[in-house]
Amino acid sequence: MQKETSERSELLFEAILALKDQEECRAFFQDLCTVAELKAMAQRIEVAQLLDQGLIYNDILQRTGASSATISRVNRALQYGADGYKTVLPRLKK
Repeated sequence: MQKETSERSELLFEAILALKDQEECRAFFQDLCTVAELKAMAQRIEVAQLLDQGLIYNDILQRTGASSATISRVNRALQYGADGYKTVLPRLKK
């Protein structure tokens, strides 16, 4: 079962990398995800940016409406995750 999940994940990652621009990316994710899923992912990247800027939980909660659990989860990923946020956040600053 794990291998099947991994193969599905790889297919998803390949599909994302095949996108050429923001318009294609938007269309793909609108087809792939529910509105709630897109909002949740958008909120997480915003939380990651604010944590990276050094904001505290209460300020992030007020700005984004994210729960403390979401803020904590994103912070844990920033500190101990696979470095996905650390890879993309500097690229978003450019």
